[in-house]
Amino acid sequence: EPLAALDAGARAEIRRELRRHLDAARGTRVLVTHDPVDAAVLGHRLVVLEEGRIVQEGSHRDVSAHPRSRYVADLVGVNLYRGQARRGVVRLAGGGELTVASSEATGEVFATVHPRAVAIHLVPPEGSPRNRWQGRVTDVDTLGDRVRVRIDGPVSVIAEVTPTAAGELGLGPGREVWAAVKATDVVVYPA
Repeated sequence: EPLAALDAGARAEIRRELRRHLDAARGTRVLVTHDPVDAAVLGHRLVVLEEGRIVQEGSHRDVSAHPRSRYVADLVGVNLYRGQARRGVVRLAGGGELTVASSEATGEVFATVHPRAVAIHLVPPEGSPRNRWQGRVTDVDTLGDRVRVRIDGPVSVIAEVTPTAAGELGLGPGREVWAAVKATDVVVYPA
């Protein structure tokens, strides 16, 4: 893990230099990292290990677009669900359901929702989102210019909002809220 013990400024500089070095080298190169940013920037092909087993491999784009385990979804920063799809609805294994834009998906599927696609409301939302759940905020983490909010309910979800929105909504552990996601923001693929 060549970048593990570096401060942020040195890390970016060394990452650029390492990228040039890896691109110039011939043959197969292996880089081990726990940092998804390093993997995305430096790797052409990713192999994700979980508990000593390969759980997924492929290009960064494919792994990010189609995570196949909760661990991989957490690494790439998306909400991941698994369930049975039929007629535009995914019935989730743990209970609850997601309405999706495509009614063509059938059988066992994964569904992902990016946290930026989740809107948070203090009252039941109106309008076009087909997916609406009431829940309770359990965690609020500020990461620079965004706040990640975990909401537990019939369908647990992580939302991403601005610090201003989090402040205006009074988001904190225990706060009752509504989460809303448009059907077009749910990505479905075979499990």
